Amino acid sequence: MKKLVLLFAVVVASISVASAQERGQWTLGPKMNIYANSGDGAIFSLGAFARYNPTDAWRLEPAVSVLFHSGCSVDIGCDVHYLFEVAPKWYLYPLAGITVSDIGKWGFGMNLGAGTDFAIARNWDLTAAVKWMPVFESLRKNPIVISVGACYKF
Repeated sequence: MKKLVLLFAVVVASISVASAQERGQWTLGPKMNIYANSGDGAIFSLGAFARYNPTDAWRLEPAVSVLFHSGCSVDIGCDVHYLFEVAPKWYLYPLAGITVSDIGKWGFGMNLGAGTDFAIARNWDLTAAVKWMPVFESLRKNPIVISVGACYKF
């Protein structure tokens, strides 16, 4: 219950803060995830992410998610994106990163995948991604994570 209250506070705070495709911009937003192939069936999660663009093409994305399954766990990670502009309001990106997760028990791993952002308003983007999360622990399956979210640019 405490994790759910904390997550709700993070999501509410993230809506009032903010996305980035220009050097030096920050983004903040909520997201929801589905962890498939986790060994426990599909697991639903809610979380928040921030983004920072050190250059126009490179972006860092730290994120935290609370997973809702028996035992309620946390996934903390940081990804690097390289942005490709497909159209004036649409970006595609490959991603790679690291993650720490306690699905079952704590494990360290990496993220490999791809995503997209689409601007729906001057400061608002919709975002979606799919990534494979190989975790370096022999007893755990490596989930595929499907994410959708919204972000505000400031």
